[in-house]
Parts: sequence; C-alpha cells; structure tokens
Amino acid sequence: MRIRTFIPLLFAFLFSTAVAQKTAIFTHNRADFDKAIQLYQAGQYQSASILFDNIYQALPDADRQSDLAADCSYYAAISAVKLQQPGADAKILKFLKEFPTSSKHNEAYTEVAHYYFNAGNYEQALEWFDKVDEGTLSADDSERFSFQKGYCYFVAKNKKEAQKYFNRVANSKTYGKQAKYYLGFIAYESEDYKEATRQFEQVGDDERYKEKMSYFQADMNFKQGKFEKAIEEGNRAMAKSTAGEKSELNKIIGESYFNLKKYQEAIPYLSAYKGKKGKWSNTDYYMLGYAYYQQKDYENAIGQFNKIINGNDFVSQNAYYHLGESYLKTDKKQQALNAFKNASEMEFDLKIQEDAYLNYAKLSYEIGNSYQPIPDVLAGFLQKYPSNPNKPEIETLLINSFITSKNYKGALELLERNKSFANKQAYQKVTFYRGLELYTDGDYQEALSMFEKSINEPRDAKFTARATFWKGETQYVLDRFNESLLSFREFQSLPAAKETPEFKNLDYNLGYAYFKLKEYEQAGTYFEQFTTKGNTDKVRLNDAYLRLGDSRFVSAKYWPAMDAYNKAIDLKGVDADYAAFQKAISYGFVSKNDRKIEDLSKFVSTYPKSQYRDDALYELGNTYLTEKKTEQAVATYDKLLADYKDGTYSAKAVLKQGLVYYNADKDNLALAKFKKVAADYPSTSEALEAVSTARIIYLDSGRIDEYAAWVKTLSFVEVTDAELDNDTYAAAEKQYLQGNNKQAISGFTGYLAKFPNGISALKANFYLGQLYYADKLEQNAIPNYEYVIDQPKNEFTEQALVRLSETYLKAEQYAKAVPVLEKLKDAADYPQNKTFAQANLMKSYYNLKEYPKAVSAAEVVLQNPKIEDKVKADAQIIIARAAFQSGDEVKAKAAYAKLQTIAKGELAAEALYYDVYFKNKEGKFEDSNKAVQKLTKDYSGYRYYGAKALVVMAKNFYGLKDSFNATYILENVVKNFTEFEDVTAEAKAELEKITAEEAKTNSSVKE
Repeated sequence: MRIRTFIPLLFAFLFSTAVAQKTAIFTHNRADFDKAIQLYQAGQYQSASILFDNIYQALPDADRQSDLAADCSYYAAISAVKLQQPGADAKILKFLKEFPTSSKHNEAYTEVAHYYFNAGNYEQALEWFDKVDEGTLSADDSERFSFQKGYCYFVAKNKKEAQKYFNRVANSKTYGKQAKYYLGFIAYESEDYKEATRQFEQVGDDERYKEKMSYFQADMNFKQGKFEKAIEEGNRAMAKSTAGEKSELNKIIGESYFNLKKYQEAIPYLSAYKGKKGKWSNTDYYMLGYAYYQQKDYENAIGQFNKIINGNDFVSQNAYYHLGESYLKTDKKQQALNAFKNASEMEFDLKIQEDAYLNYAKLSYEIGNSYQPIPDVLAGFLQKYPSNPNKPEIETLLINSFITSKNYKGALELLERNKSFANKQAYQKVTFYRGLELYTDGDYQEALSMFEKSINEPRDAKFTARATFWKGETQYVLDRFNESLLSFREFQSLPAAKETPEFKNLDYNLGYAYFKLKEYEQAGTYFEQFTTKGNTDKVRLNDAYLRLGDSRFVSAKYWPAMDAYNKAIDLKGVDADYAAFQKAISYGFVSKNDRKIEDLSKFVSTYPKSQYRDDALYELGNTYLTEKKTEQAVATYDKLLADYKDGTYSAKAVLKQGLVYYNADKDNLALAKFKKVAADYPSTSEALEAVSTARIIYLDSGRIDEYAAWVKTLSFVEVTDAELDNDTYAAAEKQYLQGNNKQAISGFTGYLAKFPNGISALKANFYLGQLYYADKLEQNAIPNYEYVIDQPKNEFTEQALVRLSETYLKAEQYAKAVPVLEKLKDAADYPQNKTFAQANLMKSYYNLKEYPKAVSAAEVVLQNPKIEDKVKADAQIIIARAAFQSGDEVKAKAAYAKLQTIAKGELAAEALYYDVYFKNKEGKFEDSNKAVQKLTKDYSGYRYYGAKALVVMAKNFYGLKDSFNATYILENVVKNFTEFEDVTAEAKAELEKITAEEAKTNSSVKE
C-alpha cells in the first residue's frame, strides 16, 4: 500500500522541483535579457550581441520558439548588422526563417534598411525598405522611412519613385526642406526649370543649400537664356564650389558672356574650363576659338579651331569656316584651303558652304591644289552656284587655271568635254603646253598631235606661231626633215613669230633641217646668219660654227670651213677637238699637206683623250704616205696600233703597212703584215684585200702551193666556191639595196646557210640583222648581231652593239643588256652611242638593283660635258634613287638637290618631293610645307608625288601642333588617292597614330 502512495507523491515532487528549476532559469535569463537590452539601447552592440547569443544558447530546446528566444535572435542579428559583422545578413534571414510569426519582422526590415542607409549603402538599404510594411509604421517612422527610401531611389537615378516618396514628406518639419531640395534637383536634371526654381526658392533661406543652389541657379538661368543672371549666380557660387564645380561654372559664365557677344570677357572663363573628365568637346574648342577670332587674335583662334577633329555638324562647319578666315588673316593659305574645303563639303549652313567653296576655289587657283585639278574646282563652283555674284571672276580664273596649274593633261580632258567658245583660246594654249610636256617626256608622236591641235584652234597668233615652230622641232626629232623644214618656213612667214622666244633660234633650226636634207649650201647660209646675230647662247653658237664648218667642208669650200672651225676652237666649247681635227683635214684639200701634217701632229699631243685622236693618227699616217714619207707613215701606224690595239683603224693600219712594204718590194715584210690582217681581223674587207694582195705576191714568186696551204687555214675564204660565194651574196645584196626586204631576208638567209663562214658572212649577218630589226622582229636579229660583235672590231661592230643592246633593253632583259652596253661603251666611236651606252648602263644596273654600279655608271655620265640636260637628269635620278635604296640619305639628298636644277616633268616632281621629305626629317616643317605648295602648284599633274607630299605635309602640320590640318589632309589622301596603295596605307597609319593621341584631350575624337 505504501508503495502505491509513494509513486504519485514522488512524481509530484519531481514535477514541482522541475517547475521550480525552470522558473528559476527563466527568471535568470529574463534578468540577463533586460541587461542585454540596456546594453543594446546604450549602443554597446558588441556586448549586447554576446549576451543575447548566450541567453539564446542557454535556453532549453523546449523554449527555443519562445518570445524570449525570438527577441534574443532579433536583437543579436540587429547588433551584428549595426557592427557590420560578416554574416549579419545570414543572422537576419535566420531570425526571419525561425520566427515567422514574430511581431518584430517589420522592425527588422526597417532597422536594417535604416542602418544600411546611414552607412551609405543605398542599394542594400533599398532592398530592405522594399520588405517593410509601411502601414504598420508610426507617423515619425513613416516620415523617416519615406525620406530615406526616396533618397535611395534618387541615388539609383529612379527619379519617378524618388519624387513619389519625397513628395510625401515635402511638408514635414523634419524632412521637408531636404525633400524640396531634392525635388528641385530632380526637376533641374529633368530641365523643368520652373518647378526646380519653385522648389529651390522654398529652401533658399537654408544655409545648407544656398551655396549649392547658386550653381544650379547659374546653370538653369544659362539654359533658359538668362545669361546676365547666370553670370551673377555663377560668380556667387564660384568661391565655395569644388574644383569640378568651378570648372563647370567657368563654362557656364564663359558661354553666357559668349552668347552676350562679350567675347573678351568670355575668354578667361572659357579657358579655365577643365572639360569633362579632362577632355574638351569640339564645341568647347569652337567657342574659345571664335571668341579669339572676334578679338582678331587669329593665332590663338587657330590654336583652338584646329583641335576640332572628326567634326560633322553645324558647329564644326562654322569652326572650319572661321579657321579658314583666321588662316587667311595670318597668310597661311595652304591651311586656309584645307579649312574652306572642309567647310564647303558640309551642308548644315548653306550660306557658309557657298562662301567656303568660293574661298576654296580662289585659293586653289592661287596656290595650287593636290586633291583635284584646279579647273575641276572652279568649274564645279560655277556649276553648283550659277547665280553667285562672283561668277565672272571665277570664269576668268577657270580659263587661266588651264595654264597656270600646269596640269595640262587634266585640263585638256576637261576642255575637250566643254567646247564652248569661251574656252577655245584656253584650248589652244593647253594643247600647246601639253605638247611641250610630251616633247620633254620623249613622246614625240603624241606631242606632234598636240601641236597640230593647237594650230587648228588659231585664237592667239603668238601661240599659233609657237606651236608651228615646235611642230617643226618634233618632226625633226622624228627624222621627218622635209616636213620639219616646211614647218620652220611656215613659222618664219608668220607675223607673230618675231614676238616668240623661239624666233631667236629659227636660223639655227633651219640650218639643221637643210643639213639633214644634205642641202649644205642652204644649211651653211642659215648657220652663218645665226652666228652673226650676236647670240648669247654659247652652246648653240659653238655648235652653229661647227655645222657651218661642216657645211662648207662638204661643199668643198675649205677655206671658209677652216674659218668657221677656227671660231669654234676660239670659243673653247664642246667639240673644240672636232673643230681642230676638221681644220687639219681641210688643209689636205687645199694642197697644204705640210700644214695638215703640222696640225695633225699638234692635235695628237694637244688632245690626248679626244675620241678623234685615232682618226688623226690614221690621217697623219696616210698624209705621210701621200708625201712619200714612208718611214714616218709606218711609225705613225705603229703608234696608232700601240694606242688603239682593237680600234676602228687597226686592220686598216696593218694593211697600209703591208702595202707600204709591198710597194717597196719588201715582200716578206708585206706578207707578214697581210697575214696579220687575215689572222687578227678575219672576215673584214681589209682581210679580203690582204689575202688578195698576198695572192699576187705568191703568184709573182711562183709559190702557189704555199698560198693554197695558207688560204686553207682561213675560215672566211673558200677558194673553190669563191665565185659562187660572191654571186650568192651579190644577189641578196641587190635585193637589199633595192629595198625588197622580204627577198633580201630570204637571200641573206640562203647565203649564210651555204656559206656560214663565207667571204661576205660579216656583211650578210649585219644586213640580215638590220632587216629583222626594221620589221620589229628583234629577237630574230639577235644571232646575227651577236655574230658581228663576236668578230674583231669592224665597220659594223658599233651599230650591231647599239641594235643588240636596244633589243635587250626593249625586252627589259637588263642582265643580257649590260655586257653588250659595256662593249659599246668601250668600242663606240660616235659620241652619241657612247652616251647611249653609259646612260643605259646606269639604268640597267639600277633595275638589277646593283646600286653601287648604278651610281658609278651615273657619275661617269655626269663627267661627260656634252650630254643633254635630260640625260643629266636621268643620271642624277639614278644616283639619288640608288643612294636612297642603299640607305645613304645624305648622298640621295645632294643628288635630288642637283636634279631640281635640271629636271623637268615627272623627274622634277620627284626631286621636289624629296626636298619636301628631307626638310621634314630635319624638322623644318614650314619650309617643307612651302615645298609641298610649289609641288602642288607647278606639278599637279603628277598625282603620285603630290599624294606622297601631302602625307609629309600632314606630318609637318602635326609637328606644328595643327591637328586639324594634319588629320584633314590624311583623310583626303585616303579618300582621293586610292590608286596609290602604298600612299594610302601610310596615310591611314599616320591618321590612326594622330587620332589616338588627340583622343586623350578631345572627347569628340574616338580612338
């Protein structure tokens, strides 16, 4: 019984003990909780957080969902948030998850939102504000909530939501002024200046906002066109503004003065602006530039305008126009041309476009234009603006431009498309000058066509006369001497001829025309007339005396001939040696062999390097023979052979010695000489004569077998077939002499097939080569010419070398041409052939990229005092190009400088380009640009060098801190010269480099 009673009592005791313990624990935790709350409210969040966590951890499992547990979790999480502890968010989320029914959810959201707001983390604050149930907030909490959430939206640039929340507290005593300030700012940013002003005025007495609002008021007044007020507000705000705000205020004040046309006052403010992120826009540069322009400070205006790059709007068009004006005021015409061209290509302001085009057209005429032919520019203006009041002036410039631009090719194309009466006078001049240009370039057939066109449009008598003269000059060069003579005669009959610069040379040209027609009496008459007119052209005067002497000499008037030669000698000009030689020869024809011998002997010693020295020795030997002074004759021939072993007269001299011995009955000595001729000079006419005379000696002495044995050793004598040989050759030669080329080719080919080493094999090969060459079958002629030049020097050697080298050069087979030209250079007796060899050697070496040899050959050419300017120019260009290719720019520069003094046409353009290039490399940017302008004006027809020079000009301008002109020129090169890929590639690379650099300071430029 007791046991039963004990059990319930025991349970009751245990239960009461447990309840007592639980109550004690709860009471203890509540005391700790109150203490933690006190710490929390005192801002001691770290201590409070630890205590809240300890209380929560001490709770039995059964109490983990109690209100106390919820409060501890809440305050521990909020403390962590306030302490910015890592994982604070996780604690909040844990609280919200574990206590979904807690009344502190909304407070948790609100407290965290406020905390993040106060910490300046508005994005996170907004996330928590969005969780808050606004309906449960007290009035004070609601105002605080609305202001802070509105501000978070304001920071997030959500103006609509920000306005909604700010408007809720606009009349709040606590938040009203702040809300109105931000509502004013939102209206300001939305350009609702009326609303902004209304809001700002309500807080204007608050010192917190007064300074800031001065900045906004300045900007708003500016944007509303109230410039005086903007200046007042701007200056008020300036003192207490930040550096960034001061920059913007300078812009506002400066642009306000600008709009009031108070440009002098605007300049210091516009200059003080720092730009957006350190960069100015094209508009910023324009305003400051225009302010300087209005003050007539053109240099500073240029400095701002030319920083405008890639502009394509109304502001840019204005800027480029006024940049052009500024350049004109400072006499920088090339830069002005670029600026006006740019403005004329924009259509934002049609009046500015028209005026810019007018200026561009006038400047193109005045200084030249590399972008397009000047006539095209002028004609384009007239076509676009037919009613412009300047039309008569531009029409006059258009006609003149055809001449002054020297772009005759382009001008001719334009004129032939527009055959109006007004342009016919220009057409006559252009065709004339284009003819001269083509004549200079060696295109004689096309030049003749131009002169004839000029004559057929007889608008100006002087140009008709000049074209007639040059028509004759061109016909002369084309070997049409009869026609040339008629043209010179026609020129002589024209009344205007005497007014032309060509008239002074008429007698000289007539003399040459008659000379070529072998009418020596007439030729002499005109050469003599030329010499008696006091001509100051020493070169022509000297040459006229020489040709006068030749004309009298051929006419057997030896004393007058010698008189003319004496005058040439006295002038000490080119070919004085020729005059001395001819004078000596003339004495022989007037039976003065003693004087002839004296003068020839003197000639040999006086002119040791003369090309006529071998002629003189040979003539001297012959004269000694005539005077029966055989020992002196033989000795002279020996000297000739010693000095000119393989010369033109070698075979003749040995043969002459043999004949001397033969006539003196010294048969063995004679035979030795004859055999030497046959052995050393086979297949020549001298060899054949030597064999023939030797045969007589052998026959006279009865040594026929000895003769036969000797003859069999000679490849060019086939004794058994001699008659057939002669007959076969004679038949072919007859066709050749009669001009029956096809039959002659067949005859010579047949002869060489039968007698490849026949008596006349040399002649047959040469004539066959000539026939093939005349029929433009140059390749067929090669073996024949090679046969001739492989023989000892003979009468055909020189001409065969010329023809063979011409064949290789025409086919651009420079490697094959070189050895032939080398032989010609050494073997040539005619000066023109030696010059031809030297000139083409340098060109061949250059084309083979053997630059040192090319330079050496060119220097040899330049040492020849008789060469023409065109050949000198060719030599200088070879030296210059080769030196440049070899990296020797010092030598290249010197050569191009010399070339400038003598070159014409394209070579002159090239030389001038390198003048541009070297001046740029030396940092002489202004001088380099002047050279570009000269190239542009005088050689606009040579677009390649014009384009290359423009690229250098762009570099010059950039070196001069002129970004506009630099980039504008490069853009135009890329656009207008697409046919020159190397030039446009260089222009693009340079443009990219400049653009990247300018993008650092100009916000309108994109890298």
